[in-house]
Amino acid sequence: MSDVPEVLFVCVHNAGRSQMAAGFLEHLAGERVVVRSAGTAPADSINPVVIEAMNEKGIDLLAHHATPKRLEEAAVRASDVVITMGCGDECPFFPGVKYEDWVLADPAGQGIDAVRPIRDEIERRVRDLLIRLDVAI
Repeated sequence: MSDVPEVLFVCVHNAGRSQMAAGFLEHLAGERVVVRSAGTAPADSINPVVIEAMNEKGIDLLAHHATPKRLEEAAVRASDVVITMGCGDECPFFPGVKYEDWVLADPAGQGIDAVRPIRDEIERRVRDLLIRLDVAI
């Protein structure tokens, strides 16, 4: 792992879970971690309920992640850790890259009351990831 760890969050649409995870990691770690997110089949826009849920935590997803991005092989290769969230085998595998699969409910089509617990679980996992990466918050 490099001096500044690089983390990639991947879900199918890059419109919910991966966006929340990237938002929390950027918010908590700042420049101490390079953060990317992508989707195997990106949506046209970030889920508005996800944006609302993250705004409640003081994190503006639209400030840095205005548009979902397609998963690129180069992003996977550049990452020290790739965290997948429901994209199955569509994420390319490269030796030397650490992979984790976070099983989380999909916020798509959910109301704010259903998205909040997903958001809070993602925050908990991101905080745990920072401990494992030995990045102080």
